[in-house]
Amino acid sequence: MPQETYEPRLAESLTPVATNGEPWFLPGSSPAMRGIQRVVTEIAPTDLPVLIAGEHGTGKEVLAVHIHRLSSRREQAFSKLTCAALSLETLQKFLVGSNGNGSHHGWNGGTLYLDEVADLDPACQSAVLEYLTAGEASQGGSAPSGRIICSTTQNLEERIRSGKFREELYFRINGVGLRLPPMRHRKEDIPTLLEFFLRKSAAYFGRPQPVLSPWATQVLQEYAWPGNVRELENVVRNIVALGDEELGLADLQRAGHALPPRDAGPTGTSLKEASRAASRRAERELMLKVLTRTHWNRKMASKELQISYKALLYKLKNLGLEDTAES
Repeated sequence: MPQETYEPRLAESLTPVATNGEPWFLPGSSPAMRGIQRVVTEIAPTDLPVLIAGEHGTGKEVLAVHIHRLSSRREQAFSKLTCAALSLETLQKFLVGSNGNGSHHGWNGGTLYLDEVADLDPACQSAVLEYLTAGEASQGGSAPSGRIICSTTQNLEERIRSGKFREELYFRINGVGLRLPPMRHRKEDIPTLLEFFLRKSAAYFGRPQPVLSPWATQVLQEYAWPGNVRELENVVRNIVALGDEELGLADLQRAGHALPPRDAGPTGTSLKEASRAASRRAERELMLKVLTRTHWNRKMASKELQISYKALLYKLKNLGLEDTAES
């Protein structure tokens, strides 16, 4: 199997993240992504703290690793702390060590990534602020130097106003603010991302890179992607792993997204044919919504749709949904 490039993963409270191999950053030519790439090029070589905001799955950790790999600290560790599961004891042990004799055995530089910094409890917020303040005030390098990159899905300004986040800490970590756009605001990047993830997944599974059909490409272009880039990658990985576009897209159906039949759409200009195709798409979408709501309980769905159970089974088969229905 070919060697993998770095890919972020879920972490416990304290997880050092390997940075060997080539850097992995999400491609895109949308105006928002081009702007982010320009800023990153300028600030990556510095030690400015960075605050990355964005919805879940937009690639905040990927961007943090990319900044680290472009920095002068690329040969040092990239360490990740997951703030929601972080205790004060674990944080202090990581930052300053635990021997209590004045010598430093904790963080010795590199890049520290605080994932979901808004989830830091008040005690941990104070500890991070104290550490950063001491580092700035230290003389002769007695405090370790390093770079901090934070991420958040929450509005920190609102949390400051509600008294849940310390304003002083916000100003310390927000040296440069970057906001990653959700997929619904950068759909022009989908073709590039599809190619990127198809190539990556094919290399991972040791298979030839598949070529998506126009039908599958249309489905992926029109989908809203509530799970953002992470969801897109998972769907592409399923397509490559299963070797079947329809099976790979089944999760979108279970999420309530209606997949048009492969033969959807009129081939001529007949109004009657167009009406029939539109009716078929509407029927498929309604059935999928009801089936999803009833957790694919077909007896319950038939009652809600006010048709017989036998008629539902026939429609499932006729609309190409039979194989995706769950028992």
